[in-house]
Amino acid sequence: MSRTGTIIVADDDAAIRTVVRQVLVRAGHEVRTTDTVAGLWQLIEAGVGDAVITDVVLPDADGLDAVPRILARRPGLPVIVMSAQNTLATAVRATENGAFEYLPKPFDINKLSAVVSAALEQSQAPARKTAAKEEGDGLPLIGRSPAMQEVYRTIARVVPTDLTVLILGESGTGKELVAKALHDLGSRRTGPFVAVNMAAIPRELIESELFGHERGAFTGAQARAIGRFEQAQGGTLFLDEIGDMPMEAQTRLLRVLQSGEFTTVGGMRPIKADIRIVSATNKDLRRLVDAGLFREDLFYRLNVVPLHLPPLRSRVDDIAELATHFLRRAEAEGLPAKTLEPEAILRLQAHDWPGNVRELENLMRRFAALERSDVISATSVEEALRSERVPSARAESDNRGLAGSVEAHLARYFDTFGDDLPPDGLYERVLAELEKPLLLLSLAATRGNQIRAAKLLGINRNTLRKKLNDRGIDAVALRPAGPPVGRSG
Repeated sequence: MSRTGTIIVADDDAAIRTVVRQVLVRAGHEVRTTDTVAGLWQLIEAGVGDAVITDVVLPDADGLDAVPRILARRPGLPVIVMSAQNTLATAVRATENGAFEYLPKPFDINKLSAVVSAALEQSQAPARKTAAKEEGDGLPLIGRSPAMQEVYRTIARVVPTDLTVLILGESGTGKELVAKALHDLGSRRTGPFVAVNMAAIPRELIESELFGHERGAFTGAQARAIGRFEQAQGGTLFLDEIGDMPMEAQTRLLRVLQSGEFTTVGGMRPIKADIRIVSATNKDLRRLVDAGLFREDLFYRLNVVPLHLPPLRSRVDDIAELATHFLRRAEAEGLPAKTLEPEAILRLQAHDWPGNVRELENLMRRFAALERSDVISATSVEEALRSERVPSARAESDNRGLAGSVEAHLARYFDTFGDDLPPDGLYERVLAELEKPLLLLSLAATRGNQIRAAKLLGINRNTLRKKLNDRGIDAVALRPAGPPVGRSG
């Protein structure tokens, strides 16, 4: 049976105090209420209460600022913070000030009851000193939807740590912004933040790019060069598109995560890696592991704290705030000031946003630059969204086979860059992405028999061996113990 106790509730809204009181009394708790920080402090000094629930905005003071003071006076007293501000800054401040939990308003009464029970069961450790700067709404993440509240809560919990974080989400959801927020709010914020897009680096240069190289390590290495790991020392290394990392580079990264040291290409002296690793991908790494394209042991090393970013279609309530923010940013950059009429916002909310936040930002910048009226209408939004669509690319892909699927995939990929171009070397990256699963599936179909696989593919055995080597595929490891079997048809 859950433990019960005396709960102090501080909120200047009488209706909220009443609702919270009723919920807690029904759960068997005794409740004391107040509408000010002064009243809360009187109860704290009197030794009243086994847990505290406080709002942030109170008439006489900030409830969040009171948390460290409460914990200094009553160490171990669980303090639950609730707020209608619902920003990343609020969630981070609550966690850093030592709050037991942060609940955005409006909250589910069952969630509140469960949090209070957990607070009473678990002794709260003394508060940590604030590590993050109180930067308010200047933080880069925007949105107050329930989906984003979960993101904020996770960020707030991992900011004080050096845990490895894997950010998961579709293209355009803001994965690099989250990685930057983890860096800027954490203890390494005075160190460098180094971002690397794994899909943008030619395969043969990845190890040198990450770890650096010594003079003479390979043809053209005329001087020692430091890699991204050395550049990020004392800070954060963000590995974007980690699912595109070649197998040999995965092996070296795994060794770094296991040992905490790395060596340059051609070097012998180990270098201590004093960095936090944050990675991101829009791919399903578990499926890549199953297909032999990603190391399972590396996946578990990277996936210590998974952080899922919701697509924009799952956070419709944030679209108006995001669109307004992008229009204001464009205005600050010298473009004409624009606003959205209410019907235009409704049309934006009805769109499925395959390009997510990046697509919305590009659209708002286009409106700021090209829309003649100061007020953007629903008709203008409809016309712009209609012109953006790739004609039936998704619908036709199933009927057009592999070519249609590839075309639709590449069209979405180009769309994510807006008016810019993807990084150079696209042909090799696309070819590698297609060729590797083709080779793996062919070897699987022939149970590792390279002669049969080469015949199946219509190439000679030497060509197959070279391709396997180029794509980092260990054909011996794929061969089963039993005799090979053929497939009819």
